[in-house]
Formats: sequence, C-alpha cells, structure tokens
Amino acid sequence: MRFCCLVTRCAWVVWTLLAVPRTGLGQARGGPAAAVRGTVAGPGGPLAFATVTLHRAADSVVVKAEFSDGSGAYRLEAAPGGRYRVSAVQVGYQRRWSPAFELPAAGLALAPLELVHSAGTALKEVSVTATRPPFEHLPDRTVVNVEGTALAAGATTLDLLARAPGVSVTDDNLGLRGRQGLLVLVDGKRLALSGTELADYLRALPAEQLRSIELITNPPARYDAQGTAGVIALNLKKDLRLGTNGSANASYGRGEYGKFTAGGALNHRTQHLNAFGSYAYADRRGFTRNDVQRQFAPAGGPASSSVLADDLTNHLRSHSLKAGLDYTLSARTLLGAAVSGLLSQVNSDNANQTAVYDGYGTLANRYHSTTTQDVRRPNGTANLNLRHAFADSAGAPVLTADADYARYDTHRRTGLATAYDAPAAPADFLAGDQRSALTLATLRADYSRPLPHRVRLEAGAKVAQVRSDNDVAFDRIQNGVTTPDANISGSFRYDENVNAAYASLSRPGARATLQAGLRAEQTNTRGRQPANALDFERHYFQLFPSASVQYTLGKEHALGLALSRRINRPVYNQVNPLRNYVDATSYSSGNPGLGPETSYNAELTHTFRQKFTAGLSYARTDQPILRVQLPAPDGNRLVVSQPVNLGTEHYYALTLTAPLAPRPWWALYGNAVLSYTRFAGTLPGTDGSSPYNNRPALLLSANNTFTGPQGWSAELSGTFESGETFAFETLRPRGQVAAGVQKSLWAKQGTLRLAVADAFYTTPIRSTSTYANFSESFFLRQDSRFATLAFTYRFGSAKVAGARKRAAGAEEELRRAAGQ
Repeated sequence: MRFCCLVTRCAWVVWTLLAVPRTGLGQARGGPAAAVRGTVAGPGGPLAFATVTLHRAADSVVVKAEFSDGSGAYRLEAAPGGRYRVSAVQVGYQRRWSPAFELPAAGLALAPLELVHSAGTALKEVSVTATRPPFEHLPDRTVVNVEGTALAAGATTLDLLARAPGVSVTDDNLGLRGRQGLLVLVDGKRLALSGTELADYLRALPAEQLRSIELITNPPARYDAQGTAGVIALNLKKDLRLGTNGSANASYGRGEYGKFTAGGALNHRTQHLNAFGSYAYADRRGFTRNDVQRQFAPAGGPASSSVLADDLTNHLRSHSLKAGLDYTLSARTLLGAAVSGLLSQVNSDNANQTAVYDGYGTLANRYHSTTTQDVRRPNGTANLNLRHAFADSAGAPVLTADADYARYDTHRRTGLATAYDAPAAPADFLAGDQRSALTLATLRADYSRPLPHRVRLEAGAKVAQVRSDNDVAFDRIQNGVTTPDANISGSFRYDENVNAAYASLSRPGARATLQAGLRAEQTNTRGRQPANALDFERHYFQLFPSASVQYTLGKEHALGLALSRRINRPVYNQVNPLRNYVDATSYSSGNPGLGPETSYNAELTHTFRQKFTAGLSYARTDQPILRVQLPAPDGNRLVVSQPVNLGTEHYYALTLTAPLAPRPWWALYGNAVLSYTRFAGTLPGTDGSSPYNNRPALLLSANNTFTGPQGWSAELSGTFESGETFAFETLRPRGQVAAGVQKSLWAKQGTLRLAVADAFYTTPIRSTSTYANFSESFFLRQDSRFATLAFTYRFGSAKVAGARKRAAGAEEELRRAAGQ
C-alpha cells in the first residue's frame, strides 16, 4: 500500500509538471510556446530526415530535436524570450550551426542550413563512414552493438550475453545486475522459454545473426510487465542499404572439440520495396564435466552421502533462417511481413559414475550409467506489421500494428542404461519419448502523438495467447521385458492468456525530461494433468505503474529517478510436472503450484560530464521464484531440480559505468555492479530450510576496443564475478578473458577475424547448495576455451542514394521511439 501511495503521488507530481511546464523549460508560464522554422539542404537540394536540434545558446544543452520532413523543413517549439542555436546533421554530412538568436513570441524563420559532405564522403558520393561504438549507455538502457565486432566471430548468442555489462550466466540461468527473472525479446517478440530451454535456444542462435543487444533494467509501460529483473532485447541484422547487397561468412573454432558456423544474407531495397533474407548453419561439439558430492540427512532416517561424476559430450547442429518483405504503400504507410525459423538438433552422451556411502563412510553401492539424448527443436515465427503516419511532418501521430505467431516444438528421445557394480544386480534401461508443442499468438497495436506543451502520448493494447501441450512416455526394460512406467508418464497441458493495455506521457525539456505510464494486465491460466487428476486455474488483474525523471543540474551533473512495478509469471516448463532425466541420479521437473512473483523497483542515477554514471537500486520481490535441488519424493537417492516460491526478496545494488578514451585509438567501457540480495522465508518440505544472506556480490566487466591503421582493430574483454551467497547457494569466484583481432580487406568488403574465448579457462563453476536435510556441491566445466578464425565477405554497392538512405537511417530512430 505504501508503494502504491508513493507511486500515485509521483504520478500526480509528474502529471503536474507535464501539464504546467516550468518557465524557461519550454512554454512560458501562462503563455504559448514560440516556433522556430527553417529548412535543411545539401548540395543536391533539400535533405529529408536530417536531425535538427534546438540548443540553449549559453551552454549548448539540448532543448528539443526533430527530423526534417520530405521537403527539408522543420519546426521546433520553445519558450519565447530565450536565446538559442539550431544545429542540423545527416549521415555523410558535417554538422551545421545557426547563429545565436533570441526567440520572439511571434516565432522566427531562420535562414536555410546548408550542409556539406564530410571529408570521409567527399570523394565517394554519399557513403557511410561513421560507426556505432561497441557500447552505448542511454538513460534507460545499455546497448551492445554486436555487428562487426571481433569477439562475435564464431560465438553463440549465449557467449555474447555472458560478456555483456552486468549480465551473468550461471548454470543456464540468465541474470542482470545480480537479479534473475528476465523478459527476453528477439526482434521485439517474446521468447516464452526459461532456464535450460532458453539457454539451448541462445546456444543455437549464432552471434553472426545479431545486430545489437539492449539491456533494459526499468522498461517503460509499452513493454510487457513480464520480467522482474528487466528486459534483454536481441535485435537481428537488417540491411538498410539501397540496391542489392549481401554478405557471406564462415568460421571455425577449436577447443577440445570443433565449432563451425557459416551463413549469408541478401537484401534488395528500392524506393518502395525491401526484401531481405538470411541463413546460418552451426555445427558445434563440446563437453560438460560435472563432479558432484551430496549429503543426505533426512529427519528420522539414516544419513548417507554420494559422490558422482558426469562426463557428457554433445553435438549441436542448427539452421537459422529469416526472410521478410517491407512495402511502402504510400509516403506515410509501410506494410511488412517476416518469417523466421531455428531448427536445432542436439545429440548427447553422458557417462555417469556414482558411489553411495552410509553414515559411517562405508561403501553401500556403486553403479554406472549412460544417458543418451536426441533432442530436436524445430521453431518458427511469423509476423505481419503495419506502420502509418497521419501526416508528413516529423513528430506526426503514428500507428503501428503487429500480428505474431510462434511455435516451438521439442521432440526428446532419452535412453538411460544403468549397471549395478556393488552389490551386483540386474541392469535396467529406461527409454523416454517426450513431445511438446508451445504456441504463442499475439495481436498488438501502438499509437503515439504529440500533445500541447511538448507532451507526447503513447498508448496501446495487446492480446497474447500461449498454449503448451506435453506428452511423455517412459518404458522400463529389464531382463528383456519392457514395461510402461505409468508413474512417470503422462500428459500436461497449460494455457495462458494475457490481455494488456497501457498509456504513457513524456515531456522533454531543457533541463527535465519526464515520463509516466500505467500498464494494466489481465492474466488467465489453466493447467491440466489427467493422470494425476491435476486441474488448476488462476485469474488475476494487476496494474503496473512506471515513472522516470531525468534532470540536468548543470553542465556536468544530471540526476535520474525511475520507479516501476513488474511481474514474473511462471512459463510453461516451470509448472510442467513431467520429468526430464539428466542421469541415473537426478531429473528436473516443474512445479504446478508455482505462483507469479511481483516486484517494486526504484533506481536513482547520477551522471557526471554526460558519461560517468553511478546508480543506486532497490527492489522488493514478493514470492520470488528460485530453482532448488532437493531429494526427490520417491527416494532412492534421486535429486530433483525444481522451481519454488520463497517469501520475500530484497535487492540492493550500486552500479558504476565509465566509458573512457585513454588514447584516440583506445576506447574502454567499464562497468561494476555491487549487489546484495536478502531473502526471507522457509522452504516447504525441508524441515524449515532458511536462505543464507551473508555475502554480497561484485560483478566487474571491462571491454576494450583498439583501432589501428590500415583496417586493423582489436578487442579485449574481461569479466569477474566474486563469490556470493544467493538464497541457498554459495558460489565461488570466476571470470573470463576474451580477445580478438580483425583486419579489413579489399576496401572493407572483406573482414578476417581471430578470437580467443575464455583464454585462461576461468569460467568453471564451483557451487554448494545447503538445506536443512540435504546439501550438494558441484564443480562444472565446459568446452568454453577455444580459438576461432572467421571470414566475412560483403558484396553489392556500398554507395547509398542520398534521400532513400536518409529515410532508412531515420527508420532506426523511429523504431526506437516506438519501442519495437
């Protein structure tokens, strides 16, 4: 209640500031704003979609920015009586400034701003010479620009995420700034996966397919409320050049096993039509070795322990493809369609050795097993989208609509053969056949328009329907006799429907930028398992307010405050009770009784000299979802990995970000997150196990980019994760160092890259989970240290027709403004 009252008061204050702007920040108190008008032109005539910015004359602080329209005209509103300057810039042109002027109440028409080609384009018409930095720290997100980086060579998307600032990957669980519970988007579309299934998807998606990664800790209202820790948005490549262009790439990496990736992309763009497609193939082999020690101390029962070793080899083959078409119906209307697919197959063999000891340390039994799995995952998505602007001028009302359909299939064949060495017993074989089909259908519409007093309205609605059908059949074979095991076989169906609507208001100013939004989501879920007569339903309606303020104190200091409420609903595999065997001693399953977690989030940031940022964060999460390892209910020394709800989670963090340029040829992006998480509550069924809250965590990352002469460049990346205690688990320190070098060839048409990942092999995980009657320690190693040689060749014209390229360049800005 207190947080709701606080949010209500904050929203009232933000609305007051939006509706009654302060004198000197836009409109004069009691009077209308005045308009600055003008045009932007180049050597060939008017320039459309040039970025035109209004600055305060005294210190060049940005007051407002717009795009020029099709005739090069622009209009900017500001408080009359102030002194300002206007600047205009376009890709391939030098920035041009107007003289300082005082804005009269009647408005002012400026002389045309005539741009000239930059030195990098003077000899080759209009070719793009500017490149995005590898990392961009924006007020509401961190952007990792992947395309063209040396460390992306031969890597998977999961590899890149593990090196991204503030991101951690622990035993297939993604974390952001020390928190779990993330919404993962691919091209703006939700991935309804979690845990190992999400990690497997990201392993199968080659990094060569990515353009950028966005890390958003406090998303605005236009994003789904799903994800208490925030949003990770993966943006795939899309060529915006005019004409026919393409690329081809191939890479081979070698650790203990080989890793091969190859693919290509083709794009054809005219004034009204853009057709694009891409394909990638990956063939990667690797290993996972895990040494585990377990202590069983059941209440009222004999103590025992076990020592086991898993030696798993895996072979991943994946085909990733995407194709789409954008058609310009008119100057203001764009229609698009796209399909994508990710077809992966993983074959694995896991050799397990297990020894069980009684409470006196005497060997009770010893056995070995082999688990083989053949997992096929054909996944596909389809999208139809429409964008319409209601006027030709920049900043006009815009409507976007999307219809999406996605299907994720899994067919898993499992064979578990167990031989008993001491005491001797007949061998047995467990055969499993699991099939699941997950479908996700969504309809979404978003509308944005300017309002008086430089306020912008964004509103939208979304309907999402998720259905998961799962069937598994297990057969036990002993002494040549096959018997269906009805106790662990069966079917499970899960349906989820979320209906959402949102509205938000934003207002930029010379010193303050304000945003306030409210999202409403109605959730309806149902799960059914006929074999166990399990049938549950949940229906709830919740509001998710969000607000943010960015305030400039002066030339060197700025403050920001963000508040939000978010939810993390269990996905289908977290409530699916059907089993998935890892080896003869352990399996994973969902928890049908798992409920959603909700969080209240607050973050205060200070920015120094527009680049050094320090942030303080706090979040309270009710019913947090944790995955725990506990003795299985059916005994026999089996351990089950299962998600559960705990009582409360309190999260505190200090984040420091420093983009540096020690030398003109050296760029360094440093990030540090010091976090402390405190849990409250007891774990049911464990004799009152309580979480441990005695150690904070430190996550450091440093990413270096070196630019050399004649097309040479290099990257050096390092991450360090201190030891930490998270609920019941204690982790030891770990980290990694990656390095890469690349050389541009043939007038930048070719690029040769050499990269080394986990150079010192410091990513293995050492962890101990402790409960009242059980503990487990493991030492996990994977084939993470390898060297990769990669080559990329780009073909087609690198020149860009001026007007169309400028429009294409603006598409990215408009996409970001629309939250797509």
